[in-house]
Amino acid sequence: MPNILRLILALAMMGGSIALMIFGFWGWGIPLFFISIIVLVTFFYNENMLLAQWFLRKDNMAKAEVFLKRIKNYESELLRAQHGYYNLLLGLIESRRAPMQSEKFFKKALSLGMHMDHNTALAKLSLAGISIAKRNKREAQQYLTEAKKADKNKLLADQIKMMKDQLGMIDKQQQVRYR
Repeated sequence: MPNILRLILALAMMGGSIALMIFGFWGWGIPLFFISIIVLVTFFYNENMLLAQWFLRKDNMAKAEVFLKRIKNYESELLRAQHGYYNLLLGLIESRRAPMQSEKFFKKALSLGMHMDHNTALAKLSLAGISIAKRNKREAQQYLTEAKKADKNKLLADQIKMMKDQLGMIDKQQQVRYR
C-alpha cells in the first residue's frame, strides 16, 4: 500500500475512533484508536523491514530475506530515511552467505546515511571485518576507529575489541613471515 494512503487511512481511523469515544462508544473507540496507531507506525517504518529486523534478531536469515525481497523498489516504497537501513539489512543478510559481496551494501548504507549511531557503527564494523579478511590493515584500522567513535553507547565495544585483537594477530603473522 502506498505510504500516502497509509497516512490517510491512519488519520481517518484516528478521527473515527475519537468520534466514537465522543459519542460514548468507548468499547469501539479505544481499539480503533490503537489500530490506527499501528497503521500510522507503518507509515514511518515499513512492515516488511520491521519483520526482517525481527527475523534477523532471531537469526533466521531466510525469512528475513523473504521479507526484504517483498520490497520491490525501495526508493519509491520507503521513506528516504529508511534507504540506508534497507541496505544495512541486505548487507547483514549477504554477509552470512558471501561476506565479500556484502561490502557494497554496507558502503551504500553509509553513503545514504542512518539516523542511529549504533547502526552506523555496525556498518563500519562489518566493513572492518571485510577489510581484515582482505588483509587490508590500514583500511580495517580506519573503519574500527570510526566504528568506535560512532558507538557512543558502547553496544559494540566487545566486537570492536575482538576485531582489534584480530588486527594484532595479522601484525604478528606478518612479522613472523618477514623474519
